[in-house]
Order: sequence, then C-alpha cells, then structure tokens
Amino acid sequence: MSEQLSKTEGNMWAIIDQYKEKLSLVASHEQILEDEHVKVSVLQVEREARERVTDSLHKEAMMWMDRFAFTLDGSQELPRLLAKAKAMVDVYSAPEEVHGLFYYCQHIIELMSHIIRNR
Repeated sequence: MSEQLSKTEGNMWAIIDQYKEKLSLVASHEQILEDEHVKVSVLQVEREARERVTDSLHKEAMMWMDRFAFTLDGSQELPRLLAKAKAMVDVYSAPEEVHGLFYYCQHIIELMSHIIRNR
C-alpha cells in the first residue's frame, strides 16, 4: 500500500509539474499578446496624432493661401511693391544675392497666383 501511495504521489507531482509548465506557457503567451496589444495601441495613437498634425497644418496652409489670395485678388499691390523694391536695388547696385532674392520672390508670387487662379 505504501508503495502504491508513493507511486500515486509521484504521479500527482508529475501532473502538477505538467500543469505548472502549461500555466507558465499560457502566462508567457498572454504577456506576448499584451505586448502586441500595447504596440498596436501605440501605433494607433501615433497615427491619430500624425493625422491631427496633418489636418492642423493643412488648415494653416489653407488659411495662408486664402490670405495670399486676398492680397493678390484683383490687386497688384504685392507685385507693385516687389517691382519698386527691385528698381531701388537696381539703382544702388545691390549684391547678386539680393537680386536672386527678388527673382525668387517674383517666382513665388507668380506660382502662388497660378495656384490660386486654378484651385
């Protein structure tokens, strides 16, 4: 009888050890799933934050586009001021960089005018 109890006890300990091992595997798997869930959540939060920033930048760009359109709409004030400044620079022989800046400004004004007319 003692031998049979000893055998049964050994079997029980083996079963307990198997369950402990399975429990450890389940806990490990749960931790992996939780880590993946956290990663997915972080990625979703980052994506939503990027979308909010993009929307905000788009709204600001449109605001500036509207302001620029208002400035150019039926008005030659900005091109006239640029031409006046360029004429002054031509009279006083400014450095080449200044001339480059004026050409760049003129190009931007023309580009923005084109974009505004075609939107």
